Amino acid sequence: MGYRKFKADYIFTGTELLEENNVLVTDEKGTIETIVEAKDAGDDIEIFKGLISPGFINCHCHLELSHMKNVIESGTGLVDFLIKVISKRSAITEEIDAAMHSANEEMYNGGIVAIGDISNTTDSLKTKLKSKIQYHNFIEVLGFTEEKSKTVFEPYLNVYNTFCEAGFKENTSIVPHAPYTISTSMFNLINDFSAEKIISIHNQETLAEDELYQTKTGDFLRLYHHLNINTDFFQPYNTSSLQSYLPLLDKPKNILSIHNTFTSQEDIEFANQQSKICNQQLFWCLCPNANLYIENKLPPVELLKQNNCTIVLGTDSYSSNWSLSILDEMKTLQKKFPSLQLQELLNWVTLNGAKALGIDEVSGSFGKGKKPGVLLIDNILQKKLNHNTSVKRLL
Repeated sequence: MGYRKFKADYIFTGTELLEENNVLVTDEKGTIETIVEAKDAGDDIEIFKGLISPGFINCHCHLELSHMKNVIESGTGLVDFLIKVISKRSAITEEIDAAMHSANEEMYNGGIVAIGDISNTTDSLKTKLKSKIQYHNFIEVLGFTEEKSKTVFEPYLNVYNTFCEAGFKENTSIVPHAPYTISTSMFNLINDFSAEKIISIHNQETLAEDELYQTKTGDFLRLYHHLNINTDFFQPYNTSSLQSYLPLLDKPKNILSIHNTFTSQEDIEFANQQSKICNQQLFWCLCPNANLYIENKLPPVELLKQNNCTIVLGTDSYSSNWSLSILDEMKTLQKKFPSLQLQELLNWVTLNGAKALGIDEVSGSFGKGKKPGVLLIDNILQKKLNHNTSVKRLL
């Protein structure tokens, strides 16, 4: 069997940034052999300008909303955004399928090798079965009222079973959408079903979420009125949403907390303590471009770092973003938080992401025997991303 040998200005291994004079060695199919010094690598070395990295992990996407590109204007705020998604997401099947196919190709060409994808239906199944990208399917439940939770849960269980029967059994979970769309009884159903599984939940994407849980006030009451949902049963918890619902999710193995735009120091301390008590891995997934698109806000990156939170990144969907590029998410963070180091950004989108989706044995780093994909990131100036930085696949 032949080998391929890659040399660039830098090699990011998944954990550390190596300077030049190192060579990545793979077999012809992309399985990692080793990293050696250039003087020991022999002949036939492929030399590039830029940085070589494992493939990117996109921990949060909604592939089935790909047909909504440019449908909803930016800056609406979350509640109006949700109302527009509900009212405008319908489309003909052929249009939905074509948009998903195009989005999948865009993400593949942008260096993404695995995705944590939200699915409310089976619409995306055909695209995923043909994709070169590895998908973890989060079957997302919505059910805010306490009445008939088991009946409401049943269609989502049917979607879950369809994905499992199609070959995704090890990579499919049933998950809550967000605290403002899940009742206590529904949280209990999801918690029991998701024992030892990987789940995600949209968390504190707007201030109104905490207002609802603290005092039963705020903009979500307008959403419930619009949807004709009776909220008489709901009693405020007098604390943040995160501190209210997280104890109801004590059985999953990994929890991906998505967005976290308005998460506080107190919330982080509570969540980290709760994950220790439950022996869970907690991952904080940031989608900065979606946060800018909807609320024109950014998550508390420095606060999360100060608390040693495990950070991963996602793109969200085309209903709430200008692209489905993990590199674009990193660029935004680099621009808005200049102190961020290239090494930590890359770690978030490679090894951390692989751990979050439970695929770090095969992806996320250049460990021997892994097959994580090989990317070239160019136009890196003084170890910083910039507007001209681009990415392409080498393997």
